[in-house]
Amino acid sequence: MKKILLILAAALLSSTINGQTDSTAVSRKKVAVVLSGGGAKGMAHIGVLKVLERAGIPVDIVTGTSMGSIIGGLYAIGYNANALDSMVRVQDWGYVITDKEDLHRQSLDDRRKQNTYLFSTGLTIGKRDMQAGGIIKGKNLAELFQQLCMGYTDSLDFTRDLRIPFACVATNIIDNSEVDFHNGRLPQAMRASMAIPAAFSPVRIGNKVLVDGGLKNNYPADIAREMGAEIIIGVTVQGAPKVAEDMGGTMSILSQIIDVNCKNKLDENLAITDLHLQVDTKGYGSASFSQAAIDTLIRRGEEEAMRHWDDILALKQRIGIDQTFRPTILHPLRPKVMTERMLVTGYSFENMTTQAERFLKQKFHLSKNDSIDAKLEQELTTSMRVDLFYQTAECRLIPDGDGVRVVLTAGNRKSVQLHAGVRYDTEEYAAIQLGLDIPLKTAIPINTDITLRLGKRLMARGEITVHPRSFTRPTLSYTFRRNDVDIYMDGDLDYNIRYNQFQAEFLPINFNLRHFNLEMGLRWDFMHYRTKLGSENAMQVTLKNEHFYSYRARLNYNSEDDWYFPSRGSRFKAEYAYQTDNFAQLDGKAGMSEVSANWRTSLSFNSRFTLQPMLYGRLLFGSTIPPVFGNTIGGDWLGHYVEQQMPFAGIGNMEYVDHQFVAAQLQAQQRIGGNSYVLLRVAGAQQSDRLKEILDHRTLIGGQIAYYYNTIAGPVGATLGYSNRTKKPYFFLNLGYEF
Repeated sequence: MKKILLILAAALLSSTINGQTDSTAVSRKKVAVVLSGGGAKGMAHIGVLKVLERAGIPVDIVTGTSMGSIIGGLYAIGYNANALDSMVRVQDWGYVITDKEDLHRQSLDDRRKQNTYLFSTGLTIGKRDMQAGGIIKGKNLAELFQQLCMGYTDSLDFTRDLRIPFACVATNIIDNSEVDFHNGRLPQAMRASMAIPAAFSPVRIGNKVLVDGGLKNNYPADIAREMGAEIIIGVTVQGAPKVAEDMGGTMSILSQIIDVNCKNKLDENLAITDLHLQVDTKGYGSASFSQAAIDTLIRRGEEEAMRHWDDILALKQRIGIDQTFRPTILHPLRPKVMTERMLVTGYSFENMTTQAERFLKQKFHLSKNDSIDAKLEQELTTSMRVDLFYQTAECRLIPDGDGVRVVLTAGNRKSVQLHAGVRYDTEEYAAIQLGLDIPLKTAIPINTDITLRLGKRLMARGEITVHPRSFTRPTLSYTFRRNDVDIYMDGDLDYNIRYNQFQAEFLPINFNLRHFNLEMGLRWDFMHYRTKLGSENAMQVTLKNEHFYSYRARLNYNSEDDWYFPSRGSRFKAEYAYQTDNFAQLDGKAGMSEVSANWRTSLSFNSRFTLQPMLYGRLLFGSTIPPVFGNTIGGDWLGHYVEQQMPFAGIGNMEYVDHQFVAAQLQAQQRIGGNSYVLLRVAGAQQSDRLKEILDHRTLIGGQIAYYYNTIAGPVGATLGYSNRTKKPYFFLNLGYEF
């Protein structure tokens, strides 16, 4: 979203806006452009607008439905075709058309949750959720429209107050009536017009419940005529009619129901159109928001208009202008694209508690801040939804003298935030994880976090976090784990151990910032061993129930741009722990010291190829080292099966290694297309029971190759690896986020 604002600024400075100030505009006929709905297929409208501008066709009226209302509304306030082209190409539509939060500037814990759970939603118990009614609530769409329409977010007359008179269409499902927007709040009107039933939640205005206008009038040429249009140029993007064989699933049936309803008024409106451009969108659907699809659809719109170039030029005579006519070049003062910080004349807080106002002022230093930009605007609304648990959050910038007044409006407070994740792999098979965040109604924000994992490994966790300031979060947690762990020796199953782990941790120091997390505190562990099954030669582990007390300090830094497939940024994690059984000693002697660290950085050579060197290790010191805390390696992730587990290329299962273990890894990451990745990883390691002898032992070497496809449900792919420790290949299949 940040890229949009920079690109639009440059585009707007050189744009040619269709305003008319010359005498020709008085005598010529009024021209309207009508843009149909069609979801992502409506990107083709931009290509048509490019050609109309090239031909010098003046535009006096714009009407549209659904995606046509978005393109048309932005065009009407001053974004020319080149600016629109730039905006849609750099936009992350995978984020915009979901309700995901932009957590780039939120805490590491919030980012971890977003990359763990498949589904997340806020629930307000005791109050009706007025945003319900669709899979997607459209929070990110509404926020994008709010930013792009800056200066046009208050109630306006779309005929008088916009650069080009504009109207769009929605459908009131209360009485199945057509609602034509000629005034109101422009972002809200655009959002209502494209609220596809069942996919997006409807927009409620007064006693109206509004959904996609295509259900009543998908091509509103009649509205353009009512607004005084004498020449109508229309663009439609609907594909060929479907047949019975095309009805193969729920979405295709729903799409057909919408398409059939979208034919309301179509024939009548086409009959009053002077030039109709039907863009070929075969092969693309309403949800085709990939970069390749957008490029193709804009190009097809341009190609369709060029095929009618002679017809477009011929319209000039009917309009009453000559072939050399070009609309007057205007450099608009609005829309104000926030590429620079703007003076803030004041802040207003609507539907927010005093504590919430104080929290935002402290976190963002609003009492000291005299300016705002797009980045801060987005951070404010994200914090209101994530930190303060409001269902909706809106930041409006109202022109006020030489600056703007910032109005922060909150919706209902969420009672709980529900998370759900699911995964499958060839080691543990299926697993489900559920999370529940519950804010307490206290003067100082306090959040409770409950997590339940179901699968081969069972886990239940409760956590209470206090937020006295934006970055200080003292935390108390209690965790129960029912572990069922297979231990391998040189690639062969050695034994299986089952045990329960009870763990309580108090972290009085917990600084949680955007990229940085520092934790210091005390932890209690109780191990209750159930069974151990293995061969006669299996490693001997004493099944004695035992408890431990440890002092811990953890440092976590992560600036990577993607949780699973980063192309830039670094991550670093280090931990020191002093293990005891009586707060001072372990087994009557000095306690065990544990030092662990891992560091990885991404070196991009182009937009697709990245090298990722990584160093990691874990060193254990002390006369007594409980086996349950011994070093283990295997798999792709740190701490996946047990807390002290370290990955190693070529080893898929968990194996014990010596007390001193250090390793280096190099991964080559090649992106193919938009979301496919090929990963090649090699690793080497040294181990020993004595640190000074760590280089005297054989070097462990491993390698693996993997293919992954990054889906909205998490990474889906397979890995094939080999190491000189196991001396056998292994295959691993993963479906979904890691937890």
